[in-house]
Amino acid sequence: MNIAESASVEQLLIARGWQKAEHPEESNLVIINTCSVRGTAEQRILGRLGYFSGVKKVRMLDPNAKFGRIEDMKIAAEFAQKNGAVPLTLVVMGCMAERLLDNLKKDYPVVDYVVGTFGKYKFGEIIRAVEESREPFQIEEEEVYTFAENSYEQGAFSTFVPIMHGCNNFCTYCVVPYVRGREISRRIDQILAEIDFLSKANVKEITLLGQNVNAYRGEDGTTFPQLLEKICHHIDETKSTIKWIRFESSNPNDFSDELIEVIKRNPHICRGFHIAAQHGNNEILRRMNRKNTREQFLELTKKLRSADPKVQLITDLMVGFPGETEEQFQDILSLMEDVKFESAFMYYYNPREGTPAAKYENQIPLKEKKARLAKVIDLQSKHTTEVMQKRVGETIEVLADIVSRNDENELLGKTEQNERVAFAGDKKLLGNFVKVKIESLNGNTFRGSIVNE
Repeated sequence: MNIAESASVEQLLIARGWQKAEHPEESNLVIINTCSVRGTAEQRILGRLGYFSGVKKVRMLDPNAKFGRIEDMKIAAEFAQKNGAVPLTLVVMGCMAERLLDNLKKDYPVVDYVVGTFGKYKFGEIIRAVEESREPFQIEEEEVYTFAENSYEQGAFSTFVPIMHGCNNFCTYCVVPYVRGREISRRIDQILAEIDFLSKANVKEITLLGQNVNAYRGEDGTTFPQLLEKICHHIDETKSTIKWIRFESSNPNDFSDELIEVIKRNPHICRGFHIAAQHGNNEILRRMNRKNTREQFLELTKKLRSADPKVQLITDLMVGFPGETEEQFQDILSLMEDVKFESAFMYYYNPREGTPAAKYENQIPLKEKKARLAKVIDLQSKHTTEVMQKRVGETIEVLADIVSRNDENELLGKTEQNERVAFAGDKKLLGNFVKVKIESLNGNTFRGSIVNE
């Protein structure tokens, strides 16, 4: 979601003639898009604010400027020596900005604008103020979320399409409902208009986005499965360049039988799904307020794989939730054995201020959380290799989208299941779907060769 929102702001800048700076230290405007899901993410942002405080002083030829990171500060110093004292405007946006809305600018004077979740509509005015060298103004947010017209990244063959925002689930560990607000769904005509725009830009695959994407509910009562069906029909009807559709993040509680049927009959929908399990123990799931059981999650995975054997699953797994016993932790490992996820986002519980779980008793010591996480990572690494190795020898369709960093004669592509495949190929194949025979597995990347039919 942050990538999509950053791209939408970038589109505003491009439309007004702005260009990317080669280095942030010599830019006129720096926008830091933030996340609050984990405390470590916020700590990194605070470090960046300290760094840009130094950059600003160097840029303004402040005699008290310090050169903590010599190379980076050298870029800022050379820019200032060449151009004189040119202000650098710093904007902090996103979830951390929303969470610390009232205090961030006061505590960190280096910040010129704080743009929370509901303040992004002010970016046009911020950009004009920077262009006209006006003093920063105070942003007054409205409690109404506004979807950007598009979230396209220039030249991309794959892009994100936000369709809903916010979450009503209030998992006890999660800060998202507090910083993103309640669920709001985008109008269908706006979604289809963005898809038409992306078709003109030669985009080949889209990912429908939402904090709880399959809880989508249109103004006319349209459900997420019905929306998917409409998008697939629209793509065919308009002869769109878009061939593949993905969606995330999915809550298992909203992954209905109707949705599975829509997936089954629509080949546009990719067969790789990110569905967050979070845990394998029912008592922990209850205390997390996840609203589904282990058994229900397992039944969902069986239904998906029965609908199409090509389905691969990605999940989220959290260890060290307050009060988690060793026996309950083992239920995560047994769930992994039962499902055999192709990959997973794995992390230990991180208390977030303002959430119920942060006040729960029996918080697990950090050392134990890290030890449990290591076991989960080791098992998932084993499963990933096992699942992907079974696909060696298959001939599959791949979207060639980037040139390999290691070999300019080699391309990288994505499969329906969102795996990476490296293969020799001409750059003119970029943006095209090609048939590739998988010949080997190198880490988590397939290697193969083009099959000419």
